[in-house]
Amino acid sequence: MDYPIWNLGLGGGVLIGIVAIAHVLVSHFAIGGGFAIAVIETLAVRRRNPAMRALAKRSSLMLILVSTVFGAISGVGIWVTIGLVQPVATSALIHNYVWGWAAEWGFFILEVATALLYYATWEKVRPRTHLVIIWLYFFAAYMSLVIIQGILSFMLTPGRWLETRSFWDGIFNPGYLPGLVLRTGICLLLAGAYLTLAAQREPNVSLRARMVRLLAVFQVVGALLAYAGYRWWEFVLPGSVKAIFLGAKPLLAALSSTRHLVLWALAAYLLVALFALAAPKLHRWPTAVAAMLVAFVFFGGFERLREGSRKPFVIRDFMFSNGIRVSEIADLNQRGVLAKALWAARGSAASIEAKGHAVFRAECASCHTLDGYLSIRKLVAPVDPDMLKGILSTLHEAGKDYATGKYSNRGRIATERLDYPLMPPLVGTDEEQEALAAYLLSLKQSYVAEASHAN
Repeated sequence: MDYPIWNLGLGGGVLIGIVAIAHVLVSHFAIGGGFAIAVIETLAVRRRNPAMRALAKRSSLMLILVSTVFGAISGVGIWVTIGLVQPVATSALIHNYVWGWAAEWGFFILEVATALLYYATWEKVRPRTHLVIIWLYFFAAYMSLVIIQGILSFMLTPGRWLETRSFWDGIFNPGYLPGLVLRTGICLLLAGAYLTLAAQREPNVSLRARMVRLLAVFQVVGALLAYAGYRWWEFVLPGSVKAIFLGAKPLLAALSSTRHLVLWALAAYLLVALFALAAPKLHRWPTAVAAMLVAFVFFGGFERLREGSRKPFVIRDFMFSNGIRVSEIADLNQRGVLAKALWAARGSAASIEAKGHAVFRAECASCHTLDGYLSIRKLVAPVDPDMLKGILSTLHEAGKDYATGKYSNRGRIATERLDYPLMPPLVGTDEEQEALAAYLLSLKQSYVAEASHAN
């Protein structure tokens, strides 16, 4: 709320999701691929197996392209998008974990340097020296994950950090270890899936079958680790988070469906991996591609589930998705949100609708667009004026419960009528609440008028 909202038709959260999921798919492969290539080349050197060494060499080019090109560019893309869409949350993460970020960037520099050196020194240094380089690459890549996982899991399960504000309590939060196990498994299964595609280029059937069987071990172990990590991750979640997507009546049915998709996709992947282990000669391009696609569905689905489970927060129990901190609610209820969101308050004195528009921009526009993603005009169109005012009043009361630490379901029950049960509380003065109601009713009237004209 301290910064102007970047209005985007498809929704800022959707843009972040597209960029972030693309990045994590390649970054986790870069980690698991480094480990798999290191193991394969180590076995090749020890067994004097030129075919396996050729597989490592073939795979190294893709590893370099993924890690140093796409991974780096998409990583910068994440910073750009989160800085534009969630500047307050981004600032909070930087200020709380500046040394963690610094360490991660140091490891990433080492990762890029060793990746380039590894590819450039094929047949130019002794095999054992070459192995040192790839193992050093894997160490740097995995250490990046070790650090980033702490910050990612903190946003959903901050744990004791909420009381202590300690760097270490934030990093080693309740979701840290389960998420690290899960992501380690994902690294292995993505690596096994891709290198199996690379192994298909081996013309010798017998050699190809040995490679596929070895890579199937990575896939099976990765799938089992991912499943164990996922179940552990669910176990450590607070009850309020579990209620969002678990149980007979989850608060968000879409996230419940995503959870089912995630588990079924992982089961399908494991079946393909077991098939590759049992019948490596039959595991050819079609099944190898299917395994890769199912792995993407599993990982992408999990990321959507993890991000959605933070609603209505961007940092659980600390900061709402509109940038308002829980600790600010009492003060903003007295002074008004427009006293802080000065960028939105300009021109708000012209009319009550103008003031309501300013409140909407400050509190609602981070999630809702006018006519695009989560269109506010479409949401308010079927709601009668009394119901709308009742919903806003309930959301306003919910803010008081958040401010006093009394988490309530009242705001959820009211907004279920809008088919969107998890929203931040409405914060501000009574006058701002009335102004917002007037603005939303004006949108309803314009929507109805346009619909009538169209008919």
